[in-house]
Amino acid sequence: MRILNSFLALMFLAFAFVQVNDPDPILWILIYGAMAVLSVMAIFEYYVPIVLYLLGVGYAVYLILLFPGMMDWFHSADRSLLFDDLAKMQYYYIEEAREFLGLMICEIVLLFYIFLARALAKKNA
Repeated sequence: MRILNSFLALMFLAFAFVQVNDPDPILWILIYGAMAVLSVMAIFEYYVPIVLYLLGVGYAVYLILLFPGMMDWFHSADRSLLFDDLAKMQYYYIEEAREFLGLMICEIVLLFYIFLARALAKKNA
């Protein structure tokens, strides 16, 4: 598990680093930075359930807000625009779809950590 959590920590740090050129860098650096911190904490099997739950709910609310842009991208004729650097300037939903997918990765990892925190609590009880 330490290798997986180390990988996740490095991945989220890399995600945070590439947000420097994003239109809203502070928000995304904080989102990915929080996930990197949680991943480092998970290396040492240290989980703070209330933080996991609060971030999970906050990220879920943001996912709901980004969902219409994700659906617009999904229904677009050319889905490969998601990987086109200039497309985000032409279509608003490209940036929203990218943000949705990044946030979905965060949410999946958070759910994984919630599961691990519960398992650890049962083991120690």
